[in-house]
Amino acid sequence: QCTSAAGFFNGLPAEVFHMILDQMSVVDISVFSMVSKELTSCIVNYISSQAWRNKTIIQSFHNPTLLEQRSTLEHYRHLGLLFKRCTLLLPTKDRLKFIFSKFSQIPCFTLEQCLAPDCTGFSRYGVFLQTLIAGWDELECHRVFGFLCEQTNLLLKTEALLTTKPGLKRYQELQLRLFCRKVLLDPCQNQPDGQFWLVQLLKPWPLVSQAHLLFILFGPLLHEGVLGWEDLVDRGLPHSALWDLAKCILMLSGTLQVKGWSTDSVLSILEELIVIPQPWYLENVARLLVLCGSSLCYTFLASKALNGRLDEISRIIIHIILVCEKDGYHMSWAVKLVQQICKVFSSAPERFTFIQHLENMFSEVTREFYESSVAGNNFEDRETFQTFCILLDSSARFHTKLLHMFLNYIKK
Repeated sequence: QCTSAAGFFNGLPAEVFHMILDQMSVVDISVFSMVSKELTSCIVNYISSQAWRNKTIIQSFHNPTLLEQRSTLEHYRHLGLLFKRCTLLLPTKDRLKFIFSKFSQIPCFTLEQCLAPDCTGFSRYGVFLQTLIAGWDELECHRVFGFLCEQTNLLLKTEALLTTKPGLKRYQELQLRLFCRKVLLDPCQNQPDGQFWLVQLLKPWPLVSQAHLLFILFGPLLHEGVLGWEDLVDRGLPHSALWDLAKCILMLSGTLQVKGWSTDSVLSILEELIVIPQPWYLENVARLLVLCGSSLCYTFLASKALNGRLDEISRIIIHIILVCEKDGYHMSWAVKLVQQICKVFSSAPERFTFIQHLENMFSEVTREFYESSVAGNNFEDRETFQTFCILLDSSARFHTKLLHMFLNYIKK
């Protein structure tokens, strides 16, 4: 005998209906909200109450135990489902306005509002947001990004950093990094989603600023929790310090699914990146290229070869060979890279000139390391001497592989 889609719930006083909902889990309420428009409206009223928000929207994100972390993460995933389902019939703009109004006052979800160094608020916000928008089309995701920028002043805060000397506003840099990584990028389940959000973050800015922003988001962090701007300029860093940058470059250069974005865009950003805040220590450039893999490394060097920058690519290749020896990569990889670059040149004299530049650069770089290592007796000089010895070993190994490949070619 039900007279409406809400069934017998339609005749209950709102207080009684809310008492019933109080006994249900967040997931159950989210499923219940899809029964009818009438029930959806009732549940929207219910979750709009201050009492429900105080009880359900957890706001304590500091010093959690491992069990509490897992529980809170799952809770915000369930909240994402709830808000996704109970706003299903609303236009995107109204959905976003309703949803973000429930979370905008939480300090741990807001840029530069929480000072706790171990706060997990951004990561919970990210899980909620990605659950909410899972399956939304590109146009809706563009609206989400625009709405999020309005709510957080993200573009203004980003511009303030991009127009400031790198490293001058350390706290703001770290906050921007954490917000963009934890809320938008890290929760992504696949490469296209990550690529979409990263491109949205980069697109509003000119090329140099895009590289600057990429460093803020993925550059190496020191133990003190600040970005190591000068470290990349002054000394060689381990591959672990550059892995995040390499992963984001690979994500950008993967199967390109964002309009107006191309491999050339990625190469241009990479060119700008390796001179921020000043030209990097060349071993770091080489290590980043090695981490980016054969395809991107070759494309980067081949573009320089076509522009006649033989001394520059020769010096980079020498350091790639050095990195292969230091980090345990097979030297045949470097040999094949040189072989590929040789094919860029259309004539035998051009290929000979390239090889001649490469061999002359071996001598020049070796001499530089030797002169630097004998200049003094402090720790840095001993480290330089060790690198000098590794360079000699790498040179011998590289040329052994090169000659071996040449001899096999003659046999054929």
